[in-house]
Amino acid sequence: MVSLGITLGDPCGVGPEILIKSLVYLSKLKAKFFVFGDKNYLEDLSKKFFVEIPKNVEIISLSQLKINPGFPTRETHLASIKYLKEAILWAKAGKISGLITLSLNKEAFEVAGLPYRGHTEMLAKEFSAKSYAMSFYGKRLKVSLVTTHLPLNKVSENLKLEKIIEVARLSYWFMKRLFPKKKIKMALCGLNPHAGEGGLLGEEEEKILKPALEMAKEEGIPIDGPYPADSLFYWALKGKFDLVIALYHDQGLIPFKMVHFRDGVNVTLGLPIIRTSPVHGTAYDIAGKGLADIGSFLSSVTLTFNLSKKC
Repeated sequence: MVSLGITLGDPCGVGPEILIKSLVYLSKLKAKFFVFGDKNYLEDLSKKFFVEIPKNVEIISLSQLKINPGFPTRETHLASIKYLKEAILWAKAGKISGLITLSLNKEAFEVAGLPYRGHTEMLAKEFSAKSYAMSFYGKRLKVSLVTTHLPLNKVSENLKLEKIIEVARLSYWFMKRLFPKKKIKMALCGLNPHAGEGGLLGEEEEKILKPALEMAKEEGIPIDGPYPADSLFYWALKGKFDLVIALYHDQGLIPFKMVHFRDGVNVTLGLPIIRTSPVHGTAYDIAGKGLADIGSFLSSVTLTFNLSKKC
């Protein structure tokens, strides 16, 4: 039986509701789940939704908060970071082989005095990952990002040949782990309109992207491009490519979330454990109203469970 961790994320967001509404599904998996969060609040929610906490779910209580859904405070921000830190300690100690992180507000890192833009960067630092990548999994579309949480005007200067190869390498490893018998085909997005038009609309394709592709192919990584981003995702959805590598956040996530907003999974590649997360945020506007969709979280749990069994 695999042991998996779940961090509650922002207790004022939809995470607690999503967790409670997912307990029936968790109870059916042959796994032990450790939830890092606020036990009193979760027990109160379980009564509200008439759901029992199953035997294979244990709550590691790290706070005793007065929670007003939709209205985070300094205390709730700090609690969300505390949940994450404790889960990381458990993972380093080998107590859990996978981690599902419910959404938190990125402001929490600033409140806690941490220099991170999100879960991905903190986890990579904590696990001393030499290389890592943010990737997104859905049944119809799979996307990895070269740059993540950057202002758009900083993307070009942060496109490094080594990073593109690193993301391609990690993405290929991920796909081979998911589909060991499949002949994988991956594609790289261009940065500029029409993938630069041979340099007429930008030089990044000629100076950075094409050399990176050649070096990746020399390693045996099956990747082609750079292709114009405005049509590449169409062909990926048609099955021509198994995974697309996008160069910046919205280039990859706009098409991905168009297709997989309700069932997509955020995956951090390059860590010694499996880490996934729903693709939505804290959704303060519907927190506490019983409206939260659990689909993305269930997909995250399922992927983490299946990959952990292969470890």
